[in-house]
Amino acid sequence: MPTASRDTLLDELRAYVPADAREAAMRDRLVAFVAAHADAFERALAIGHVTASAWIVDASRTRALLMHHRKLGKWLQPGGHADGDFDVRRTALREAREESGLRSLRFARDGIYDLDVHAIPARPGEPAHDHYDVRFAFEADAAEPLVANAESKGLAWIPLDALSSYGADESVLRLARKTAALSG
Repeated sequence: MPTASRDTLLDELRAYVPADAREAAMRDRLVAFVAAHADAFERALAIGHVTASAWIVDASRTRALLMHHRKLGKWLQPGGHADGDFDVRRTALREAREESGLRSLRFARDGIYDLDVHAIPARPGEPAHDHYDVRFAFEADAAEPLVANAESKGLAWIPLDALSSYGADESVLRLARKTAALSG
């Protein structure tokens, strides 16, 4: 991929083919947001900012690694703020490593895997805002020890067919539905 830049990401976002009409609407919102805000990658942009996350599956593509997010109280894929970095792939990989301890991570697909725009509730010192999340698919060795960080109450390899019992939201279920399309 060429050197990461705001324009490079905009080109990639515009070329991305969403899975359904809901994801297409989120792609359009993400494109409009990044195009309108030169500081879209900065956490200081109070209305929202670009984030990146990692959908991590095992080699059999039957389980995904999720973290029980401490602040949000939900089982989610690892991810986080770009913090000024235009390279959302690097951000997704960094966040996946920081939040799981996994070193065996490898991209399961080079391009964007999924897009999501979601609301983050207000907290003390931080207004409600949106995360414009660019998601990438990874594979990791499920036998590698997991090391949770302070952002998580725990990590687990969860069978894709059991995600609903963990309270997975539609965004996570969409990630799981796309897993069958990943090359092995």
